Amino acid sequence: MSDVDANRADVVIAGGGQVGLALAVALRTAAPNLAVTVIDAGDPAARKRATRASTIAAGGRHLLERLGVWPEIAGEAEPVTSMTVTDSRTGDTVRPVFLTFDPGAGSDGPGAHVVADGVVVDALYRRARALGAEVREATRIDGYEDEGARLVCRTDAGDRLAARLVIAADGRRSKLRELAGIATVGWSYGQSGIVATLAHEHPHGGRAEEHFLPGGPFALLPMKGLRSSLVWTEPTELAERLVAMRPLVLGDELARRAGRRLGRIEIVEGPRHFPLGLSLARSFVAPRLALAGDAAHGMHPLAGQGLNLGYRDVAALAETLVDAHRLGLDLGDLNVLERYDRWRRFDTVEMLAVTDVLNRLFANDNPAMRLIRDIGLGVVDRLPAVKERLAAEARGDTATAPRLLRGMAL
Repeated sequence: MSDVDANRADVVIAGGGQVGLALAVALRTAAPNLAVTVIDAGDPAARKRATRASTIAAGGRHLLERLGVWPEIAGEAEPVTSMTVTDSRTGDTVRPVFLTFDPGAGSDGPGAHVVADGVVVDALYRRARALGAEVREATRIDGYEDEGARLVCRTDAGDRLAARLVIAADGRRSKLRELAGIATVGWSYGQSGIVATLAHEHPHGGRAEEHFLPGGPFALLPMKGLRSSLVWTEPTELAERLVAMRPLVLGDELARRAGRRLGRIEIVEGPRHFPLGLSLARSFVAPRLALAGDAAHGMHPLAGQGLNLGYRDVAALAETLVDAHRLGLDLGDLNVLERYDRWRRFDTVEMLAVTDVLNRLFANDNPAMRLIRDIGLGVVDRLPAVKERLAAEARGDTATAPRLLRGMAL
């Protein structure tokens, strides 16, 4: 397959989710002469019906501000004013708080916001189109050939696209990663995450709650109004049964775990469930190809950092490519791309290791283990310097972070 009659671009991005669209906006904002094409099968109406919300840390907010989309998102984003962590059993009436965080401490505003995914994707989509990025409807890239200076890609919609660089932002089951022969390491947790949007009787006060229960973490994240986002982990077999339950029965199970602080609770969107596991690509790059977001790594949602890890990929990859472009370098050259791989690998491995250990430590009901972890949480809660270090890492806007995460232009 030759690139003679293929549509040409400098960069083709497979995946029109938050990571793919944010990268397209970042590149077009900093380097308007780069031709960027996004492969996206997304249905805007389906995005608005999505049951998923995400926690966007301060670093991610800085990035979205620099990309010019945060003003459109801010009205739907709920600031997280505090976070509490408990360790208890499902039926416990009283849940002692072992750890508290103030996500805003030391930052230029709230350390995190919770917002529906559809709101962010729609804002990024409109911004990408306004900046001149091309969006082509297709589910995936089915194949490609290396023509030397370009990769020539074939989509399942029959399009042929020739690009100097192709970005795989097409999720955990990345077809592009498979085509490139990049292996992954990882494992299943035998757990599934149940997500839903809840309406409740009492105000949440901006407080996020993470209850470590024997089946896994149970998180309530504050959204605008009398709503919260639910991320509920259970063994997969039980999660499937829960989602299939009648609403009243499921509501009873939900109330047992949520406690009484929010009063009466009703599921207004969802529920749906998805399998949980850890995955890490052995390399984030190949000749004329780079992985970003879930195509590069997948982690347990207990720390709420999955999307923020993807935003770190966006910021690092955009900075790498824009710097190379200004120097007149070939964007798809492996020497250019390896800077991105080195930049992101340690941070990614560290975050995956932390979430893996936490999940294994807390997703059990062994009395001795409960005592050890509760003492550990209590010690951390009494060490302000340690808490601030953890909070700074969660915010993602440390001094070594890419420029966009620190609110700086590329």
